[in-house]
Amino acid sequence: MALMLREMTTKYGRTPGGYIWAILEPVAMIVVLSFGFSLVMRSPSIGNSFIVFYASGFLAFNQYRSLESVVTRALPYSRGLLRYPVVTWLDAILARFLLNLLTNVLNSILILSGVIYLAADNTYVKLGPMVEAMGLAAFLALGVGAFNALLSGVLPIWTTIYKIITRPLLLASAVLYIVEDLPPVAAEVLWYNPLVHITGLMRTGVFITYSPQYISIPYVLGVSMVSLAIGLLFLRTSATGIITGE
Repeated sequence: MALMLREMTTKYGRTPGGYIWAILEPVAMIVVLSFGFSLVMRSPSIGNSFIVFYASGFLAFNQYRSLESVVTRALPYSRGLLRYPVVTWLDAILARFLLNLLTNVLNSILILSGVIYLAADNTYVKLGPMVEAMGLAAFLALGVGAFNALLSGVLPIWTTIYKIITRPLLLASAVLYIVEDLPPVAAEVLWYNPLVHITGLMRTGVFITYSPQYISIPYVLGVSMVSLAIGLLFLRTSATGIITGE
């Protein structure tokens, strides 16, 4: 709890507006996407509202992206506190993960409720798939973040390599389109990106007419658990060296 309060103070308490920026940032991204694509397309792939379509995909993607980032950088961020024996590396990871998870969930509820209310078309709210998608995004972020925290500590250049590899991740995660719009070969390749399954699942909770057949929850869980197991297993023995820089 102390680490979570510290995270709140350092991340949201030092800038004017504080938590307001946590809401405005994804809203701005959704508005830009909606406006830009509305200029070149008559209607989105599902429904009649661009803003609802892109919100349903981007919020699930943003859940993963933001959580993975804070988990990856948890150990360097808390290096000073981790020198105290009472604070463990797992405390640092869980504190950043839980606080940002709660923030993202609250933001997603406010934003998605607002855009559906303001731009209602053939959408509906089915909480089951939406909660499942956001939960899978969080679990995947924890697993990949723990794995990246390990690699970034052992191999510092990995941070740069990972940024280059994941630069087109927004385009490859079915946020701007649906998988059914792609050629079969491209759809088969993107199937191996677990975020494609998450964004598709999220949209099934928003659009009554959308029922994708490619979603595999066991696959997403498998990728998440393998990444998390490897990350936590090796962090047990490597965390001290990563923290001290040795």
